[in-house]
Amino acid sequence: MGDMSNSDFYAKNQRNEENHAAEFGCSVMELRSLMELRGSEAVVKLLEDYMGVEGLCKRLKTSPTEGLAGAPIDLDKRKEIYGKNLIPPKKPKTFLQLVWEALQDVTLIILEVAALISLVLSFYHSPGESDGHSANCGAAASGAEDEGEADAGWIEGAAILLSVVCVVLVTAFNDWSKEKQFRGLQSRIEQEQKFQVVRSSQVIQLPVSDIVVGDIAQIKYGDLLPADGILIQGNDLKIDESSLTGESDHVKKSADKDPMLLSGTHVMEGSGRMVVTAVGVNSQTGIIFTLLGAGTEEEEKKEKKVKKQDGAAAMEMQPLKSAEGGETDEKERKKVSAPKKEKSVLQGKLTKLAVQIGKAGLLMSAITVIILVLYFAIENFVLRKQPWLPECTPIYIQYFVKFFIIGVTVLVVAVPEGLPLAVTISLAYSVKKMMKDNNLVRHLDACETMGNATAICSDKTGTLTTNRMTAVEVYLGDVHYKEIPEPGVLPPKSLDLLVHSISINSAYTTKILPPDKEGGLPKQVGNKTECGLLGLVLDLKRDYQPIRNQLPEEKLYKVYTFNSVRKSMSTVVKLPDGSFRMYSKGASEIVLKKCGRILNEVGEPRIFRPRDKDEMVKKVIEPMACNGLRTICVAYRDFSGDPEPNWEDEGNILTDLVAICVVGIEDPVRPEVPDAILKCQRAGITVRMVTGDNINTARAIAIKCGIIQPGEDFLCIDGKEFNRRIRNEKGEVEQERMDKVWPKLRVLARSSPTDKHTLVKGIIDSTMVEQRQVVAVTGDGTNDGPALKKADVGFAMGIAGTDVAKEASDIILTDDNFSSIVKAVMWGRNVYDSISKFLQFQLTVNVVAVIVAFTGACITQDSPLKAVQMLWVNLIMDTFASLALATEPPTESLLRRKPYGRNKPLISSTMTKNIFGHGVYQLVIIFTLLFVGEQIFDIDSGRNAPLHSPPSEHYTIIFNTFVMMQLFNEINARKIHGERNVFDGIFRNPIFCSIVFGTFAVQIFIVQFGGKPFSCQPLDLEKWMWCVFLGLGELVWGQVIASVPNSKLRFLRRAGQLTRKDELPEEDVNEDNDEIDHAERELRRGQILWFRGLNRIQTQIRVVNAFRSSLYEGLEKPDSRSSIHNFMTHPEFRIEDSTPDIPLIDDMDDDPARRRKYSSQPSSPNKNNNAIDSGINLTIDTSKSAASSSPTSPLHSLETSL
Repeated sequence: MGDMSNSDFYAKNQRNEENHAAEFGCSVMELRSLMELRGSEAVVKLLEDYMGVEGLCKRLKTSPTEGLAGAPIDLDKRKEIYGKNLIPPKKPKTFLQLVWEALQDVTLIILEVAALISLVLSFYHSPGESDGHSANCGAAASGAEDEGEADAGWIEGAAILLSVVCVVLVTAFNDWSKEKQFRGLQSRIEQEQKFQVVRSSQVIQLPVSDIVVGDIAQIKYGDLLPADGILIQGNDLKIDESSLTGESDHVKKSADKDPMLLSGTHVMEGSGRMVVTAVGVNSQTGIIFTLLGAGTEEEEKKEKKVKKQDGAAAMEMQPLKSAEGGETDEKERKKVSAPKKEKSVLQGKLTKLAVQIGKAGLLMSAITVIILVLYFAIENFVLRKQPWLPECTPIYIQYFVKFFIIGVTVLVVAVPEGLPLAVTISLAYSVKKMMKDNNLVRHLDACETMGNATAICSDKTGTLTTNRMTAVEVYLGDVHYKEIPEPGVLPPKSLDLLVHSISINSAYTTKILPPDKEGGLPKQVGNKTECGLLGLVLDLKRDYQPIRNQLPEEKLYKVYTFNSVRKSMSTVVKLPDGSFRMYSKGASEIVLKKCGRILNEVGEPRIFRPRDKDEMVKKVIEPMACNGLRTICVAYRDFSGDPEPNWEDEGNILTDLVAICVVGIEDPVRPEVPDAILKCQRAGITVRMVTGDNINTARAIAIKCGIIQPGEDFLCIDGKEFNRRIRNEKGEVEQERMDKVWPKLRVLARSSPTDKHTLVKGIIDSTMVEQRQVVAVTGDGTNDGPALKKADVGFAMGIAGTDVAKEASDIILTDDNFSSIVKAVMWGRNVYDSISKFLQFQLTVNVVAVIVAFTGACITQDSPLKAVQMLWVNLIMDTFASLALATEPPTESLLRRKPYGRNKPLISSTMTKNIFGHGVYQLVIIFTLLFVGEQIFDIDSGRNAPLHSPPSEHYTIIFNTFVMMQLFNEINARKIHGERNVFDGIFRNPIFCSIVFGTFAVQIFIVQFGGKPFSCQPLDLEKWMWCVFLGLGELVWGQVIASVPNSKLRFLRRAGQLTRKDELPEEDVNEDNDEIDHAERELRRGQILWFRGLNRIQTQIRVVNAFRSSLYEGLEKPDSRSSIHNFMTHPEFRIEDSTPDIPLIDDMDDDPARRRKYSSQPSSPNKNNNAIDSGINLTIDTSKSAASSSPTSPLHSLETSL
């Protein structure tokens, strides 16, 4: 259906409609044209053509209150005429397309070309060979190719091509399974998306794809509308239509003013019922998708939605950034139309690294070829003064080709084509396993970002707690009951009001159902707080259902639904005598402020003075909150019917209420949370709780969870205080004020969604600490969308989360449990470590193989390791090793170290030490074998072997020893933090064991039976033992290396920072671009001037310092710090000594020189002068001062940001 062009589709439908014209009173096209209208036009059209919504329902043969009858025949007919509620997905890429994409890799192309040249030449036999000319053609003995290789010349090319095929197939298969998984994921997310529909008077949950035209759907806060419809009845309904119109303001909907509801829009407030008028391809979203060719790319769909949700209409004009971490250079931008694969920060780092190594390899191979050619030419034509004989030309060409192949071999070994493969394998493996740990990963790179997380901002309800609300205390009629009382004890009047208030003033979709299993807990459906209150009604031996049946939802006069500003919900009903009664409930401190009276012990209202309120807060609400209870106040107010109050004037309606009671609702902490939080804290991750609850409740829960420990220096504040502290007089958020708050902040209570977003943005943009903070956020509500998008990793709740939250998130927690986040951290770190392990192993082999091939070729005019042998080594170390090392399962020990920073170099100093250490060992062994091996083993020398000699034992030993060393070094590579026990947990990874043993077996086969193709001579047992023994030496040598402290190896520091400059991915810059609004642009201009001024001050400070340091050699003048402050005059520039110093792994080998280097770099390469981001560094370079060398000394970098 997706491929069918629109016109065909309509034509077919037209025919259908003619057949069924008698069935229903309106056609698809009529409904479509109706849905294109907005506002009052739509109301007029409805009245003129259909006699209002009721008339439309009649024509569609549905009842506004009872819905469809749900007979299968009727439903099928509707699907046939009006279409199904599905947008057909784009065809997935075929396996061949993926293979073609994998072949685009540059290194592979170089290899293919070299292999083809080699193949062609191997079949070309020079006439000179058969004649006896070769004797006259110069120094034929100069390491010329032996007859084994002449016969088996084609093997080399074929082997190269074979390894290329292997790599391509593995990559393509990976991409294919990833895509398949992603589709599975999509369909799983889609199946999980259910919607409430009324069928034959029963409210049922239907999968979205089963909704048909004519269905009556119930909509509520947080829903993503699944189809187009017309509102029948709504309470205070507000819709966010930005995903369709780009209009960021919420649109008010009501049956008499603007009843049109469109698919793909979000309900931001209120509730209501609509009749579905268009589904699938005919709905507004469907029409857009058909125009796009049925969703040009699932990823792009998301990106578009995201862009639009940000309301940045201007941004939509740009080509969509792929998730590549913004590594789009000019080339990429030109070919933006081409489909791009997702690339994460890590893959970005690795691609850069691979390119750097590749360049080095290219250089080495070019030099090798040039040296060989020159050596040959000089020896033959200069020293021997031989003429160039025409009949010798083919032989010379063969020599040159041989040299070229040696060069290509060096290149093949130098280029680590296994790197991207290792990342893909590792990520794919992790994502698959994370499903089992209840993490549904929607964006691959989120998994790896999670490993670097330094802060988690978590919701309280449902994430840290079980989200099973039960009322445990109640204050009613001047008595505080510590447990739910018997109904007989309570004043009947109050009880009656309470039961009515709770039953009517809560969403009718909220219910308590009997338990699924015998003896289980009753099932709570809908809003959990309301379930707690309904549970209270049941505990008081009353039932809410009869009251609701007596007063169905459409009879409610007016509803003020709950939203994050009101923090309360009220419902107005018309009493039989024409007067009105409003029931209210909400956060106790907010509702009590609005109460003027309270029910006394006999159920009569009495005056409720401000000092009574204060006493009640102290004696009732605070003690409840300190026990971690959520306090809800239930109240009511009566209005006279004549004159009718102005319901729109909320301020006057929601005052002077009569309080009925205060209920304390408990939401117990999940049993596994405290342990999970402790793990996070050990792992160097700060957990902050951001909740809408009252501060005392929040603090009590935070203590139970272990987020705050007694005696710690921390902040627990509410939204009001938070905003007071971070905003200046104009009400703008200042990063500098924010930096004073966030490091100590642990609990933010009574926070609005904007506060959450502000906090996340503030922490991410902060430049106080050396490493940029990586923030993960959990959210479930619609209003958490912005914070989830802003965060580095957004977690949405799979069960309690609204569709909007899931859409904005990177990972969905299928069990809503905080401890699953800890698992995600573990997997994320594991991905990073797996890559590092592989890198360490890979680079050791590369360094050694390149040096051996290069020096061997230069000294003996022949590489000790032949091309096919090199390819075998390449296969072991690339494809197999990436499989073996990338699938190591995570261990708890990953959580015992601090997070890597955003800009930590890929190769740590420990790894550099290992790479060089093992490289030295292997080179010593190989060169010893190459130059004195024949004496040690008492065999013929393989060096300078005459033409056509069979493979020598000598070179076979070198090859075999080399492979043995790699095998044992692979075991060493399992640990990268300098651990001693490299065998720890080796049997938990069956893939690793099988690959090591498999490689060993194949190696035996190659050496004993490989013969001429592999240039191998079978070895006897003794020589084999020696090879294995030299390989085992790797393990011993590994222990020696581990004993050398890193601090002794200062010179390795640079190598460890290979990728420092490309580290801060450009995405950071791009992200900020998305978020600049116009006001901020104006600010920018001012900021640039500021910057110039500050730069001058900086220079002046440097000058002052230079003088000072020469004056006080090594003596820090005690008041130097304050004098700089006097210089600055601003008190804000004072930086507290409590600058959190987050130690990184490599802090052991930190030294002042490096620290100064950091502090004097601007914090981020920001291209758009965003002052918030590029913290101005007032660097005090006290190189001589003793104080500056201590890392925590506040003098080492006085960074301030605007």
